[in-house]
Amino acid sequence: MAETLKLVYHAAKVRLGFLIMACALAGIAVSQGDGLAPWRVLVLGLAVLLSSAAAGAFNQLYERDLDAQMQRTRDRAFVTGALSTRWYWWAGLLLVTLLALTAAALAANIAAAFYIFLGSFTYGVVYTVWLKRRTWLNIVIGGLAGSFAVMAGAAAVDQTFAPAPLLLAIVLFLWTPPHFWALAFACKDDYARAGVPMLPVVASEKVATWSIFGHALILVLLSLLPVVYGMGWIYLLAAAAGGLYFLRASLGLVLRPDVGQAWRTFAASIVQLGLLLTGAIFDNLLLG
Repeated sequence: MAETLKLVYHAAKVRLGFLIMACALAGIAVSQGDGLAPWRVLVLGLAVLLSSAAAGAFNQLYERDLDAQMQRTRDRAFVTGALSTRWYWWAGLLLVTLLALTAAALAANIAAAFYIFLGSFTYGVVYTVWLKRRTWLNIVIGGLAGSFAVMAGAAAVDQTFAPAPLLLAIVLFLWTPPHFWALAFACKDDYARAGVPMLPVVASEKVATWSIFGHALILVLLSLLPVVYGMGWIYLLAAAAGGLYFLRASLGLVLRPDVGQAWRTFAASIVQLGLLLTGAIFDNLLLG
């Protein structure tokens, strides 16, 4: 039983789910409004986590043929058969998603549930099914999934959308491509073997690395703007520190385009987003 739960945990990309949940909580934190009761915040956060986990599991279930061709993913549970690919998995993922949407609608409102649905649909269908195998723009458009999590949190507080949550949603949209392009650069041969047209596979090293740095530069600059709209020094410090760290790593990839630096850039993107979201949440909790 414990081993099965471990397999499900990894198949559902639960760690990524916690990051998406943090996006929703940050959306709540940067929004102007009366706030939510703690239980509503908890239920909404869990709804985002469940929806993200279902979309993540669907991604691995649907892509098991691609994963089998890639060294990084060939040991995933749906590839090896450690987890079944029979119909009840598909039905279960749909039920989990419906449960998450219902919980969000009851704890917050229909708008928040709708944005959660859009995030799940964007990652599970638009990115995974429609775009990933067809165009290098796959992850550019797929980046909307994280943005919708921010919008879900913001909509739970105030459906008119002040500038701060909109800026944070744009930052999430811009963050996703360089994050995944750094990963794709490090695993370029894997993606090429599987026929997945990620930017580092179809473009030159110069184009790929400068695209990563360019996205990082724009998103870091935009991430500082919520201070103009009410965020405090905790947010500013976290956004600046994480942003500088990500910029240093991505510039390093331009100057030294190798696998090791690509992995460092990938890790730096996670640190940057983690600091940004944590800063937004604690700025709200401590400074109000």
